[in-house]
Amino acid sequence: MTTTPGTTLGAMIRTWRDRLPPSAAALPVSRTRRATGLRREELAELAGISVDYIVRLEQGRATTPSAQVIASLARALQLTTAERDHLYRLAHLVPPAGGTISDHIPPGVHRVLTRLGDVAVAVFAADWQLIWWNRSWAALLGDPSASPAQLRNFARDKFPVAASPARLALWPVTEQDRDTVDAAVVSDLRRATGRFPQDTRLAKLIHDLTGGNRRFAELWATGTVAAHRENHKTIDHPSVGPVTVDCDILTDGDSEHKIVIMTAAPGSEDETKLRLAAVAGPQLTSNSSLARR
Repeated sequence: MTTTPGTTLGAMIRTWRDRLPPSAAALPVSRTRRATGLRREELAELAGISVDYIVRLEQGRATTPSAQVIASLARALQLTTAERDHLYRLAHLVPPAGGTISDHIPPGVHRVLTRLGDVAVAVFAADWQLIWWNRSWAALLGDPSASPAQLRNFARDKFPVAASPARLALWPVTEQDRDTVDAAVVSDLRRATGRFPQDTRLAKLIHDLTGGNRRFAELWATGTVAAHRENHKTIDHPSVGPVTVDCDILTDGDSEHKIVIMTAAPGSEDETKLRLAAVAGPQLTSNSSLARR
């Protein structure tokens, strides 16, 4: 049986890469640029995978990418839900089903995020898994891309197991009301278990934290159900010194994505420090300039 031309996994990745202008991914566009869509190097950077692997996928020499790779490509290419599901099937994978957590950011939401300028913003899935962040976020807290993707989880940082290191902030972060934030994160995770009862990643997270962190187990036992909406924290930044920020959390519809935005009071010294940190850029753990999974 022959394959219809232009419908293979590699062909579709090329098609979607060619249609996405770099401006839509907040990438700089030079006057001498010939490519109208993303270059392979740019897609590799946005998706957090190697250029060589992109080449092998597009040339059909790699045909069985993992679900994690497909999810990263779908986000980087800003695919719709239907397109994302098609990409999964082309890779011989089952698309995310109802009752499971989605890491997919809709194109419209992605466009809004890339237009927030220098505001430090990140997106977490319903289980507090970090799935997207911008350059200002990495500049403020450190670039988390050096950490394994499966460990970039705010709840795991809040409630470490066996003295595991923090993955989402490279320098000390102090919360104004730690007890309240701890309780809010745990109750938010309990809410997620009702919303996504079939999700194995969430189930494993709860299993690991209840068995490995006494504080989490105590809070989990209270049975509280609520959402985590805001807090205030101070980041001990190595270049600009302590920065106190307001941390507001917006929720994206049925997917329960958490859009976390960090700002400082207008005209304050903290706002000046935020801007200086953004100018300095990410404190090096990778050379990424945009988010990746």
